[in-house]
Amino acid sequence: MQIKKMPESERPQEKMLYAGAGGLSNSELLALIIRTGTEKKSAVRLADEVISYANDNIGDLGSAEVKELTEIEGIGEAKACSIVAAMELSKRLMSDRQGAVKVRIKDSRQVAEILTEEMVGEKREVFMTLNLNSKLQVESKSVISIGNIDSAPVHPREVFGPAVRRGAAAVVVAHNHPSGDPTPSPQDIEVTKRLIKASEILGIRLLDHVIVGNGCFTSMKSEGYFAD
Repeated sequence: MQIKKMPESERPQEKMLYAGAGGLSNSELLALIIRTGTEKKSAVRLADEVISYANDNIGDLGSAEVKELTEIEGIGEAKACSIVAAMELSKRLMSDRQGAVKVRIKDSRQVAEILTEEMVGEKREVFMTLNLNSKLQVESKSVISIGNIDSAPVHPREVFGPAVRRGAAAVVVAHNHPSGDPTPSPQDIEVTKRLIKASEILGIRLLDHVIVGNGCFTSMKSEGYFAD
């Protein structure tokens, strides 16, 4: 049934106006994002199919790419871009909320927990830094690169540039392994060695390099890759 043929009280937009966003289902919220359906499917029905494509998990939808979404019948590039943009805004909102309270980094597990939301489910490697003050509190997060660290090695300048600009006293670097296995690769080890040398020259402490896997992580410092 097309949305305009639904009873007014069941239409997502009208429902939001009198019940608020919290009164809408995931499908209804997504229907407002994609705005229109097709000749055969309403926007709500189409939204249902998008969520089913993501295994009925909004978290999985957050890692979907435009090209993947356009494989769903009725989802063109415009609708796919709207969905991906909404998911990205959601991630940034969560990131801003986390950054509103300065968290003191105590161990590598905490680093993994802070970055899991942004890395788990990603099909590409995301390399990030946490920039810390002298009390080891997180002042900011920086996305350094998105891609494959093996084919596009991370340069120390890219890692420490944001830390220098923000006057950070220390940094923690982290990236994910889309395979889910956080075992360090030879390239991970080489990058870590270069970053350690750069940190010594710049006088900015490199506390750890954390590799995030599927429900697990590896601290390269704990594994002995950092000199004492």
